[in-house]
Amino acid sequence: MSRIGRLPIDIPAGVTVTVDGQAVAVKGPKGELSLTVARPIEVKVEEGQVMVSRPDDERESRSLHGLTRSLINNNIIGVTQGYSKGLEVVGTGYRVQQKGSSVEFALGFSHPVLVDPPAGITFTVEGNNKVTVSGIDKQAVGEAAANIRKIRKPEPYKGKGVRYAGEIVRRKAGKAGK
Repeated sequence: MSRIGRLPIDIPAGVTVTVDGQAVAVKGPKGELSLTVARPIEVKVEEGQVMVSRPDDERESRSLHGLTRSLINNNIIGVTQGYSKGLEVVGTGYRVQQKGSSVEFALGFSHPVLVDPPAGITFTVEGNNKVTVSGIDKQAVGEAAANIRKIRKPEPYKGKGVRYAGEIVRRKAGKAGK
């Protein structure tokens, strides 16, 4: 049995989980998320807990068992607490500004880069070099943060660029002098 898949998921107060065939909807104080479960996996709600089970030990069933349980758990955490990811802008002259709900980056290009938040995602700017991406969908928060980082990845010689909060950039030695 999958060690993760067989664990029950406790449903906190204020959260409702409804299962309709292969569709699982999670509704909580921060919003509502839905998930379509892959075919062999079965989801049941009983006694304030969500149970995920698989019918057989086929390779596909085994691989989807723990994944499905984790996705449902992430949705429950998302509608109760939400997710956030921090980004730091490092470099001389590199900065970030809030423009309404969008964020404008000055990253050494000839033009400022304006990033609009996807649906369900909010950007908050602290100071002129920190951005926090937050929302209820873990996958959407991570993807939005990765797309911002992709604009100017941290380079290995001076470490300039957009990096995740707490990310360690491996530095290279430059050209040796005479």
